Amino acid sequence: MSQPRPLNEVYAHRRQAMVLEQLAPRGITDTRVLAAMARVPREEYVSSQEREMAYCDGALPIGREQTISQPYTVAFMCQAAQLQPGDRVLEIGTGSGYGAAVLAQLAGEVHTIERIEELAKNAQENLARCGYHNVTVHLGDGTLGLPPQSPFNAIMVTAGATGLPEAYRQQLADGGRIVIPIGVDRRSQTMFCFTRRGDQWESQSLGGFAFVPLIGQGAMSFPDR
Repeated sequence: MSQPRPLNEVYAHRRQAMVLEQLAPRGITDTRVLAAMARVPREEYVSSQEREMAYCDGALPIGREQTISQPYTVAFMCQAAQLQPGDRVLEIGTGSGYGAAVLAQLAGEVHTIERIEELAKNAQENLARCGYHNVTVHLGDGTLGLPPQSPFNAIMVTAGATGLPEAYRQQLADGGRIVIPIGVDRRSQTMFCFTRRGDQWESQSLGGFAFVPLIGQGAMSFPDR
């Protein structure tokens, strides 16, 4: 009778299948992003109850009405940001730390902000357990960015906004990119990539997504519906 494979081997197989079946066929072509997604163990960033679903093509609950984004969304945003090995990145919305772990594979230094203390502590533990030393978790209002650590080469926003907060513009380095979902509907947004060229800004619409709302002092409120 055959013996079951060790759990880490099972998850590694599922991770490779995710890359080949969920990401590559849907337009994720950046080889560094695909390699990062293949290395980061998503099962380490979900609850024990959700582990069997770790590589499903969807978001999963992580508590406090928050979710871990589906793998495709994480890969899509990383590809849109065109990250380089020496980049300094600011992530808004740490969640369980999974997105920060992927960013840490692609950039030189990652700062990530979480407004919910319980999630920030859990993410910090997850990232430390997985051996990430180039990620710093901050507890605070992500809509204000992180002025002491700016400027950043990229800012990744993992919550839906109604507009681009001014703090992000001020904290982006020349040539940097902001990837953020924007829309007036709480249930759906359009992903945008904003690129700074000196005093000029370029914007690119990248398609529809759905995120939890961006909350904080610098966020513009959603209209009542």
